[in-house]
Amino acid sequence: MGFIAVVWGADRFVYGAAGLASNLGVSRLVIGLTIVAFGTSAPEMLVSGMAAAAGSREMGIGNAIGSNITNVTLVLGAAALVHPLSVHSRLLIREIPVLFVSMAVAWAFLWDGELSRVEGLVLMAGMFVLVAWIAMQGSKEEPGDPDPLAVGSEDDAIPRSLPTRRAVGTLLVGLVFLLIGSRVLVWGAVGIARDLGVSELIVGLTLVALGTSLPELAASVAAARHGEHDIAVGNVVGSNMFNLLGVLALPGIIAPGSVDRAVIVRDFPIMAGVTLLLVLMAVNERSHIGRKRGVMLILVFIVYFVALFLNPSSHGPFS
Repeated sequence: MGFIAVVWGADRFVYGAAGLASNLGVSRLVIGLTIVAFGTSAPEMLVSGMAAAAGSREMGIGNAIGSNITNVTLVLGAAALVHPLSVHSRLLIREIPVLFVSMAVAWAFLWDGELSRVEGLVLMAGMFVLVAWIAMQGSKEEPGDPDPLAVGSEDDAIPRSLPTRRAVGTLLVGLVFLLIGSRVLVWGAVGIARDLGVSELIVGLTLVALGTSLPELAASVAAARHGEHDIAVGNVVGSNMFNLLGVLALPGIIAPGSVDRAVIVRDFPIMAGVTLLLVLMAVNERSHIGRKRGVMLILVFIVYFVALFLNPSSHGPFS
C-alpha cells in the first residue's frame, strides 16, 4: 500500500507542479530539468525523511545508496531490454562530472563513520545549487534541443493546458499521498526487517530502494520505448545526483549520528563501480547499451540483492 501511494502520489505531484509552473510562464524544458527530475526522486526523499524521523536513520541512508545502485543496474538494464540505448549527448557528458563530484563529496562525509547535521545541510544546499545550475543550463539551450535530464515523456509529465486551480489541487493531493505513503512504507519496511531478522540498512538498500525507484523505472522504460535514448540514461544520472545530495542529506539533518561501516566499504564502492560501468558504456561512441549489456546489468542487481540477504553482515563487496 505504501509503494502504491508513493508512486501514484509522486506522479500527481509532478503533474500538478509542472502544470502550475507552466501557467506561471516557466519553459517546458526548465520544468522538465527541475520539477520533473526532482519529482522522480521525491519518493526517496520522503521515505528517507520519514525513516529518519521514525528513528530508522540507517534505512534512510540505505535507501539513498541502494536507489542509485538500482537505478544504474535494474532501471537502465530494463530500458536497454526494451530498446538498445545509444547515448551520444554533450549534455550527458556535461552532467557526468557533476555526478562524480557529488559522489566524492558524499563519500568524504560518510568516511569517518558519522553523518552530521552540518554535513546534511551542506548536501541539501548542494542539491538546491544543482537545481539552479541545471535550470540555468536548460534556459541557455535552444527550444528545440532535447535534454537528457528532462525525464519522461513531455506529453505525460508536463501538461500543455491545466487550469491553475486544478494544478494546485493535483499538487496537494499528490503531496498528501506522498507523505502518507512514505509513512506506511516505512512502517511496513521496519516490520519486514524485524520479521526477516535483517537490519533496517539491508531493507533500505534492497526492498525500499527498489520500491522508491519505480518512478525512474517507468520514466526510463517509457523513454526507451519512444527512442529517447538520452532521456532514458539522463533520467538515471539526474536522479542519482538528487539521491546523493537531497536524499542522503535528510538522515543527517533529521537524525545525525553514526553510519554503518558496511555502507562505506561495501555499498558505496559497488555504487561507484556500477556508475563507472555506466559511463564506460554511455560515452564510448563505438559502443552502446544493448540487450546483452542490459541483461548483465540486471544480473548485477539480482546478485547484489540476493548477496545482501544471504550475508547481511559482510563488510566486503561479496565476501
